[in-house]
Amino acid sequence: MKDHEIVELYWRRDEQAIPATAKKYGRYCAAIARNILDSPEDAEECLNDTYLRAWNSMPPHRPAILSAFLGKITRNLCLNRCRHAAAAKRGGGAAALALEELAECVSGQDSTESEQERRELVEAINAFLGSLPAQKRKIFLCRYWYFHTTAQIAGLYGRTEGSVAVLLSRLRKQLKQYLEERGFIL
Repeated sequence: MKDHEIVELYWRRDEQAIPATAKKYGRYCAAIARNILDSPEDAEECLNDTYLRAWNSMPPHRPAILSAFLGKITRNLCLNRCRHAAAAKRGGGAAALALEELAECVSGQDSTESEQERRELVEAINAFLGSLPAQKRKIFLCRYWYFHTTAQIAGLYGRTEGSVAVLLSRLRKQLKQYLEERGFIL
């Protein structure tokens, strides 16, 4: 089933939208959840919450790219669960470690004073990522969007863990410099 057909099922409030979504994007969303959360039960719960959130979001939203829409929902639900767990026990995890790495160049705090400044920051980060060679961009996104470990990334790209760690460190420094040159206070 094509994405626009699945979206149309949501808009018609047809209950077949959920199974169609699960069939086409269940493994994709489950992989995102498993990479972020330590618990398979929590990952499964976030996957189910993704379907509910999609059901409640369409309408009024009509996503242009359904996979990105579902991936973002899954990722945000998982990150919220991690924040909640960290607040409860101040624990770690793969997501916490990846976000800690990024904190040196982009603060996790909402320090922008307006929605316009947030949009400008997003545009600057997207421009930085767009300027990278494809493989470096993919490695960066694997780590900081999908929360793959350096071992997973090394396996995907035929590199050593050390070379992935060094590359990610350099990319974070480049991003920080790029943002500072554009006037962002980090």
